[in-house]
Amino acid sequence: MSRKETYESRTEELLEPIAEAAGVEIYDVEYVKEGSSYYLRAYIDKPEGVNINDCERVSRALSDALDEKDFIAEAYILEVSSPGLGRALKKDKHLKRSLGEQVELKTYKPIEKCREFQGILKAFDENSVTIEMQGGDLVFARGDIALIRLAVDF
Repeated sequence: MSRKETYESRTEELLEPIAEAAGVEIYDVEYVKEGSSYYLRAYIDKPEGVNINDCERVSRALSDALDEKDFIAEAYILEVSSPGLGRALKKDKHLKRSLGEQVELKTYKPIEKCREFQGILKAFDENSVTIEMQGGDLVFARGDIALIRLAVDF
């Protein structure tokens, strides 16, 4: 397990009881470097959506727990927020919850001269994702997908 994966996994373990006590669910945890800074981001959600008070409550409790365990060697910035409307669908649980929803899918390499697709998330398994488009269903190998997220229309 990489350092990044270890940090994310251990943070998620610390976050589980905090999220439960706050009445929210963990959507995702990520540890990333942007520029010269490291960020530890926890995304939380609940059916009616999270608000600033939810994020603040979880952030304070998680910060205290992280300070106590002190397993992240580098200095980092902790952020707790909602995954947002156009949330990335990274895990199977995200895909499962989003079946039947409109999604945007981007591929690493062009497929029939196109890298961006939009349609209804119809199915997925460990190897592929299927979206329903006007011309029919398209099946993408998971290894070819750079990003899949909920489509946002304004």
